[in-house]
Amino acid sequence: QVQLVESGGGSVQAGGSLRLSCAASGVRPCIGWFRQVLGKERERVATIYVGPTGRSTYYADFVKGRFTASRDDAKNTVDLQMNSLKPEDTAMYYCAAHSFCYSDYRQYTYWGQGTQVTVSS
Repeated sequence: QVQLVESGGGSVQAGGSLRLSCAASGVRPCIGWFRQVLGKERERVATIYVGPTGRSTYYADFVKGRFTASRDDAKNTVDLQMNSLKPEDTAMYYCAAHSFCYSDYRQYTYWGQGTQVTVSS
């Protein structure tokens, strides 16, 4: 079992920045961030894979150039630095972990409770 606890959400004006952090009780090769707006499916924002085949980081097109994901396996943490935030970034953000990185949220075994990010115009 891996427990994930997010922190760092909040409210910010458009153009501002927030940093999300996820503390994990254990390490999994794939860990990252999803987000969900009420009434819509959960979507992958950024994931980082570190495993036998190497290391890779995925960013959704809608966050490329604005968000940066980082993981520290010594501390069992993964962060998401969010810059140039837009109102459409408003969502509940979830930390997730699994053995592999998939685009489909339903493939992920471990989830945090979520942290709300609200961006006002």
